[in-house]
Amino acid sequence: MTIAEAQESVDQWIRTTGVRYFGELTNMAILTEEVGELARIMARTYGDQSFKESDKGRDLGDEMADVLWVLICLANQTGVSLTDALEKNFEKKNLRDADRHKQNPKLGG
Repeated sequence: MTIAEAQESVDQWIRTTGVRYFGELTNMAILTEEVGELARIMARTYGDQSFKESDKGRDLGDEMADVLWVLICLANQTGVSLTDALEKNFEKKNLRDADRHKQNPKLGG
């Protein structure tokens, strides 16, 4: 599935099953919540925190997909093509960061 197809699929689901989009600010709050859930799993899987009983059974990929879903909702609501935005972001990074990371001694460059 391409990013554009994902945006279309989310839009179709929202307009049929989901009835309508939540407001942009509500979705921003939901995105923050979903990122927090992802961070919790990351901290327990790769960090120093131990799992609580309520954390067990959570799926890292599913948490990432939740973040992506809400981000796609926000893009759809605000008229952003994530394909175009990502392509522009690559252009920016290729210009600005062409040598930056290679010259970073912390990265072994």
